[in-house]
Amino acid sequence: MPRVSSPANPRFKETVRLIESSRERRKTGRCVLEGEHLVAVYCDRIGAPETLLVVEEALDDPRIATLIERVPDHDVLVVSQRMFANIASLPADIGVLAVVQTPAPTLPAPEGFCLLLENIQDPGNVGTMLRTAAAAGVAQVLLSKHCAFAWSPKVLRAGQGAHFLTTIVEDIDLCAWSAAFRAGGGHVVALIARDGRDLYDTEVDWPLALAVGNEGAGVSDALCAQADVQVTIPMPGGTESLNAAAAAAVALFECVRRKRASGSQ
Repeated sequence: MPRVSSPANPRFKETVRLIESSRERRKTGRCVLEGEHLVAVYCDRIGAPETLLVVEEALDDPRIATLIERVPDHDVLVVSQRMFANIASLPADIGVLAVVQTPAPTLPAPEGFCLLLENIQDPGNVGTMLRTAAAAGVAQVLLSKHCAFAWSPKVLRAGQGAHFLTTIVEDIDLCAWSAAFRAGGGHVVALIARDGRDLYDTEVDWPLALAVGNEGAGVSDALCAQADVQVTIPMPGGTESLNAAAAAAVALFECVRRKRASGSQ
């Protein structure tokens, strides 16, 4: 395993650029996974990363040692804690990170359970919704053009490996997709803050796509017009609205509950 002692090392510099520059991540089609859990999920689902950077002081950690065994020696770089500490955007306790290709799937044929994210701009919300979607068994998450970049470090941290458990496609015209989905027998449900039908009293049909909108503006009128039904989460406590990610979680798992209750698989 090569040991890197200088920040001028080309592969180390390349990794730092990817960590610190969204433009670099988009241009190269690569991203950085921070921490043992994300790297392990990637190895389990996809395979060995392009580069594995390990803090020398973490080499004795058995979890990291297991990761090292899964990556060719020439792709493992060992660096000092001091060099890692100089990367300001990294959490202090990170002992390992990996450089990987960003999956770039073409738009697949719609599957039974989809989540549509329209202009969700907060990276933490996007990552949390991806994590919730993966837990709920969502097959595809489609993001509109003005959503936060799904492969940014903040989204990846919040997603906790969900990126490799569901299909993610960005820059989608959700109105056009929804029209085609409905034409093929699918059903679109728009989640809105108020004046929709009660989520818990509304029948939902499958295949199903749940649309969740921007944190402030909600689902656009144009996308609502493509929905079969608009639903609202009842809030007897009187709160005006929920955080977008919290609302998505409530609605997604209500859909899961309904499907289980109906006996569908």
